[in-house]
Amino acid sequence: MTKAFLAIYLLAANVLAFAMFGIDKAAARAGRRRIPEKRLFAVSLLGGAPGAWAGMKKWRHKTLHNSFRFGIPLLIVIDAIWVYAVLKMI
Repeated sequence: MTKAFLAIYLLAANVLAFAMFGIDKAAARAGRRRIPEKRLFAVSLLGGAPGAWAGMKKWRHKTLHNSFRFGIPLLIVIDAIWVYAVLKMI
């Protein structure tokens, strides 16, 4: 794995997480099927937590749910730790 690959991966994960929050907000407003919370958290854990946080703020989505208010910032820290560990290995 190279630093460039890691950067592209993290960019993709964050864009995906950001988009998922927007899509879920639109689905909620339209009464359509929603994205499961487990899936939102999974993408966040896999490197997309900053994008998820930005999506929460941009669309004011899941901002009143304590699991997201505290969980996503925690996942940002966890993401930072694993990214740091990966960078130390490459």
